Amino acid sequence: MPRLRAVIFGRQGAGKGTQSARLVERFGTPHISTGDMLRAAVAEGTEFGRKANDYMSAGNLVPDEVIIGVVRERLAKPDAAEHGFLLDGFPRTLGQAEVLLELCGPDGLDAAIDIDVPIPVVTERMKLRGRDDDTDEAIARRLELYEKETGPVLALFETRGLLVSVDGVGTEAEVFGRLLAALEPRLS
Repeated sequence: MPRLRAVIFGRQGAGKGTQSARLVERFGTPHISTGDMLRAAVAEGTEFGRKANDYMSAGNLVPDEVIIGVVRERLAKPDAAEHGFLLDGFPRTLGQAEVLLELCGPDGLDAAIDIDVPIPVVTERMKLRGRDDDTDEAIARRLELYEKETGPVLALFETRGLLVSVDGVGTEAEVFGRLLAALEPRLS
């Protein structure tokens, strides 16, 4: 079975978590989310974990160089080195994306997956979750921020020939089938 080395993107409510779980099960690849990675680095007391903890316990955002250090440490672990990885929540900025491409080397990243679901559809999905913080204004603000942050990152991956955009509207199985069909030529 080919190993998968990819990053996954999608607006909130696009089904990224569901599809990530399916990809991880299919390829035996570790799912590496930024939040989980930071917590693990802190718990392990790694150099970058200690730095991240200093920022987080002060209530500050963790700067790029620390996030990148945590990602570098995590991708060097045997499970990721041997079985690939599915990065979720990283990269969020152009700078992070450029460092990731450097870190992975010329053939180190198979794809940047974008689960594309139109804004009206994800807005409706988020409203149906029924969370208190899912007001129309909050949802619109989060989606706007996502577009602003992620647009340039997706554009970079597109110029490098790595972007795989998949229609995220349909059943979980339909979307997963589209994902596999889009990834297959890149993994053989």
